[in-house]
Amino acid sequence: MSGVETGVELVYLVAAGCFVLGLHLMNSPATARRGNQLSAVGMIAAIVATLVLIIDAGTVKPVGWVVLIVGAAIGAVAGLVGARRVAMTAIPQMVSLFNAVGGGAAAIVAIFDFVTLASADGTGLAGERFLIATVLDVIIGAVTFAGSLIASGKLQGKISSSPIVFAGVRILNVLLTIVMLGGGLWLIVAPPSASGAAIGLLCAVLVASLAFGITMVLPIGGADMPVVISLLNAFTGTAVAMAGFVVDNSVLIIAGALVGASGGILTKLMADAMNRSIPAIIVGGFGTGDSGGDTGGPTGGSIREVKADDAAIQLAYASKVIIVPGYGLAAAQAQHEVRELADLLEGRGVDVSYAIHPVAGRMPGHMNVLLAEANVPYALLREMEEINPDFARTDVALVIGANDVINPAARRSGNPVSGMPILDVDHAKSVIVIKRSMGHGYAGIDNELYSDPKTGMYFADAKKGLAELTAAVKTLVG
Repeated sequence: MSGVETGVELVYLVAAGCFVLGLHLMNSPATARRGNQLSAVGMIAAIVATLVLIIDAGTVKPVGWVVLIVGAAIGAVAGLVGARRVAMTAIPQMVSLFNAVGGGAAAIVAIFDFVTLASADGTGLAGERFLIATVLDVIIGAVTFAGSLIASGKLQGKISSSPIVFAGVRILNVLLTIVMLGGGLWLIVAPPSASGAAIGLLCAVLVASLAFGITMVLPIGGADMPVVISLLNAFTGTAVAMAGFVVDNSVLIIAGALVGASGGILTKLMADAMNRSIPAIIVGGFGTGDSGGDTGGPTGGSIREVKADDAAIQLAYASKVIIVPGYGLAAAQAQHEVRELADLLEGRGVDVSYAIHPVAGRMPGHMNVLLAEANVPYALLREMEEINPDFARTDVALVIGANDVINPAARRSGNPVSGMPILDVDHAKSVIVIKRSMGHGYAGIDNELYSDPKTGMYFADAKKGLAELTAAVKTLVG
């Protein structure tokens, strides 16, 4: 190993350390920004070190450098512009697109390596030690690419959020799985000696994997999308790690393994938060987001509507208020308005905190990031297990755009949200719900909380409604 190669490996080691420490810092909202910055520094160092290694090897021709520079420039500009322009409500879609790009890029690396080996005098595949990683990279990367594009389309509304199921989809998935795994095993155990046959078999595996990614995500409803995003993120990391084995690059292996492991852990936590198994989510069929349904409990209860002045009086003279943010708050970009109202109430001596459900919004941590953007103190953001006992001692629970995560129907069997852990909003002495209409959440069922006698429905856009509440508090009580 030359001095340059040794130096590059040391830089890779430092970069890997930055990734690990950065991931650790992301465990807390207070240090997440530093964790992200540290990880970015590690990635920049790894890229620079790789460029040094390429220059030292002298294997890239002028045309190759043009392609690298142009590709890097396009990617950097697209990433920078996209990150600056994307709305908070569209972050899940962007994450899905990033998953697709990562999985697709990893698969391309494996495909190129496979074609290169297969074309080497017709014997390049015999005994290749990285052939397992190559095949797994193609399968996982292709599934991730196609599945992430479908997930992004569902979140963006380009594809229906309802489970899309057609006749014979289960049989088709079984056949695609046989082609993927059977063809992959064939390539690993006894690859065809003819390069054309080997490449053709890989193409069959690739096409089957792309199709499986589509048919896997289409039947999954919008309510399960947060878990699907986490799962596809884990797939992306695994594909990148496999690509690292293919090209024998340690920093790719480490970075991919970290993403895959953290994504897998997050997926398990998210599934537990919804009280659903990961296989059940993959099978799909939950969360139409488009049609109503029976919760299996009391229906037809009357709705009590309240005006801004009535809600403002309740909030201003309460001792303890818990704010429950949901996707409606994110869609209206009302995080600054809720912070202003909370500051006003705290100035009157009201104890204010925020109840954060693990799957509130459209992706893990959506509400935390949104409220942190409005400089809501991290100490006030309390997770479900911590804050649920406090609802019974709360004067007013202010719900802003949340739906399924507060539905008491989850405590009974026989409905789409049965068994899903919820925020115990109905235990508060009084409940105010800011909502534009009586529309359903992603689970597509009525919310019994809305017809509870102690619940007042304040029909308004979250941004406008919170501004009106703030103005009413100032006018009525000073």
